[in-house]
Amino acid sequence: MQHPELPLFALLSAILVVIPAIWHWRSRNVAILALIFWLSIADLISFVNTIVWAGNVRNPIPVWCDITSKFLVGASYALPLATLCICKHLEMVSSSRKVTYDAKDRQRRMIFEGIMCFGVPVIFMALHYIVQGHRYDIFENTGCQAAVYISIQAILLIWFPQLLFSVIALIYAALALHNFMRRRLTFAAHLQNSNSALTTNRYLRLMAMAVTEMVWSTTLTSYNLWNNVEGGLRPWTTWADVHSNFSRVATFTSREIPAQFLRIMMLFWWSLPASSLIFFIFFGFGEEAMKEYKKVGRWFKKTILRRPVEEKKNNPFGSYPKRSV
Repeated sequence: MQHPELPLFALLSAILVVIPAIWHWRSRNVAILALIFWLSIADLISFVNTIVWAGNVRNPIPVWCDITSKFLVGASYALPLATLCICKHLEMVSSSRKVTYDAKDRQRRMIFEGIMCFGVPVIFMALHYIVQGHRYDIFENTGCQAAVYISIQAILLIWFPQLLFSVIALIYAALALHNFMRRRLTFAAHLQNSNSALTTNRYLRLMAMAVTEMVWSTTLTSYNLWNNVEGGLRPWTTWADVHSNFSRVATFTSREIPAQFLRIMMLFWWSLPASSLIFFIFFGFGEEAMKEYKKVGRWFKKTILRRPVEEKKNNPFGSYPKRSV
């Protein structure tokens, strides 16, 4: 294997992203759970791809490529949409438009975030067929990827919506930060009175994660758009012409790929583990995460190692707050 680090970091990224899922599942944080879902599955896809297509461009599992290439298309929309939902919620709870949030508000929020983080990406996965010139591409060492017919239609369907969602998320983040700065002296009391289950530390951590992810994502998406259109756009003639020989699978060995393009391709490959690492840094070392690690540690010491531990009122997998962050 020419690049053993690729599957290693892909698998490690998937594991790191899933670690905070337990307490966010218990508290029903749909947008954060969506980030975990899309990032972890995308990392696992990268893990499999880098093993199956290490040093070759064969096509042994075409159904896998059909499914995963579409999934990765959906993930490219889902990640900015999930972050947009987080920023929207942060702006809402920090504003003075509504004093408190009850169970109905939380239920409406869960439904809205479910549609935005899962329903909308599925719609764009289906719309991708409009600009899918052939079945998919296979690149040596990184595996199968979705095919895109580079055209005005592709810009409007693929890259523009992703950039739009990222910009809207950044606007919500700016408004949320403005609300925080305006009432920073009484912000903790405001959060407590709003019944949002947020503390100031959690609020700022969510804000920092969202802004970091969006700046990172917006930069990469903009660069990806520029890189694809730099060589010129292909004319959209007819539907039949764009989708002619649709069953074709394009393969590219490392020797066939120009060195500059190969570096760019690897940059985008590494962007996924990097996004997963950013997520884990903000959620894997928070106060609630440390508490859960200690609970698991006590359980492991008592149950597996059979060693005495200090008695606690709650068991290692005790109850979690039901309110959403």
